[in-house]
Amino acid sequence: MTPDTLFQIASPLAMAGWLLLALAPLVPRWADTLAGFILPALLSLLYTGVILGHWWQGQGGFDSLANVMALLSNPWMALAGWVHFLAFDLFIGGWITRRARTEGVSHLLVLPCLLLTFLFGPIGLILFLSIAATRRLLHPLRSEV
Repeated sequence: MTPDTLFQIASPLAMAGWLLLALAPLVPRWADTLAGFILPALLSLLYTGVILGHWWQGQGGFDSLANVMALLSNPWMALAGWVHFLAFDLFIGGWITRRARTEGVSHLLVLPCLLLTFLFGPIGLILFLSIAATRRLLHPLRSEV
């Protein structure tokens, strides 16, 4: 398979996971199981396969921005980087959803966190952590569920 073909497989898989997370109050077990674990695991396996099969083709490295840019100029390494983002961001989205349910954070407040995590990773995470910390400050007894 080509990097383009694998990209066309990985991206919709991740999107399915994000849709499940958005619908988590309606399908909590599916969201937790599929979006929170199975899909990130499948994406991680794809990442592992790409790295094991094509790492040697990449030029560059991680010691400077120029070397990272050189590394990602190879289509296989760019695919690996993209799948890395997909897997980790989706896993964090699943964690946010589960944690919000445990802490009693409204899913309406979680949705912007999920969108930002999907688009900008750490920004969505920090927003959720801020919301959860604020909720714990305002309702300390209820957060010990």
